[in-house]
Formats: sequence, C-alpha cells, structure tokens
Amino acid sequence: MLRLRDKYQQEVVPKMMERFGYKNKMMVPKIEKVVINTGIGKLLQGIDPAKRESVIKELSSELALISGQKPVLTKAKKAISGFKIKKGSPVGLKVTLRRDRMYDFLERLINFALPRSRDFQGIKSSAIDKEGNLTIGIKEHIVFPEIQPEKSKIIFGLEVTSVTNAKTREEAIELFRLMGFPIKI
Repeated sequence: MLRLRDKYQQEVVPKMMERFGYKNKMMVPKIEKVVINTGIGKLLQGIDPAKRESVIKELSSELALISGQKPVLTKAKKAISGFKIKKGSPVGLKVTLRRDRMYDFLERLINFALPRSRDFQGIKSSAIDKEGNLTIGIKEHIVFPEIQPEKSKIIFGLEVTSVTNAKTREEAIELFRLMGFPIKI
C-alpha cells in the first residue's frame, strides 16, 4: 500500500492533470495544511478554577498524542456574557500540521479513525466549502488508535479542517476522492 504522499505524486497528480487539463504538475491542487481544533470552554465551565489547569493539561496531552505535535491554547479575544466567557479565558486548543506530520495524520484519519466512528457512512460532499477546504467533525476523540479509551477521563470532540489550494469546489472534491477520503456523492 502506498503512503499518502506517494499516492498523491504517483496516482492523484496524473489523474487530476488528465481530468482538468493541467499543463504542469505544479498546477494540480494539493493539501497545504490540516488544522485540528477543539473547544474546551464548556468543559471548563463546570470545573472549579483549581482543577482547570490539570484538565487543560490532560486535554492538551491527548490532542498531542493524536496529532504528534503540541497544541496551542487559544484564548477568548473579547468577553461574551451570553456564553459566560471573560476576555483572555481559555476557549480551545488547536494544532496546525504541515508536510510529513500532516500526511501521517491524514493516513490515520482515513484508514483508522473515520471507519471506527460510530454510524459512519462517508463524508458528505457539502463538507467541502467553495474555497475547496474540507471540514470534518469528530464527536469522540477516542476513535483514534493512539488513545486508550479506558484511560481517558474526558471525551471531547474535534474539528479537522484540510486546507487546499484548489481553485474550485469540484477540483477539491476530486482531489479528496482520489486521495482516498470516503466522500459521498
């Protein structure tokens, strides 16, 4: 079985050049980065301030296991009273993956995590926006093989966004389909 990067160079590029009539390999769209994001604001609301730091540390370590890279803590830019958020309070964790780590993560996502998701029947093509970026919501982070469900105290959801340089939505759909993403028509 080909690695994802090799599959892109050996199979996807020639098929995309043939289908869309590109004159050069460099014109073929590619995945530039993958952003993994999780909101932790609701998880922290019910916990007393003394234990918040340990919860953030645990969530951060589990996200680091999934992505292979240390996540960045995102903080609220302004106060929103309706959500009981103060300016500067932690609201999420995010990781931006590029190059080798990105391809390794996408392989695990396509081959292991998505098939292990409960009631998974494919990614809807509506998950791809008009700029050609694919956003997938994962309800439970324990679908990744690196996480041991019995040791995980907190179960949280993830949002995985694959950013491409595709010019149109059709190019992006074809790119993701050829790379092995289970996209429904």
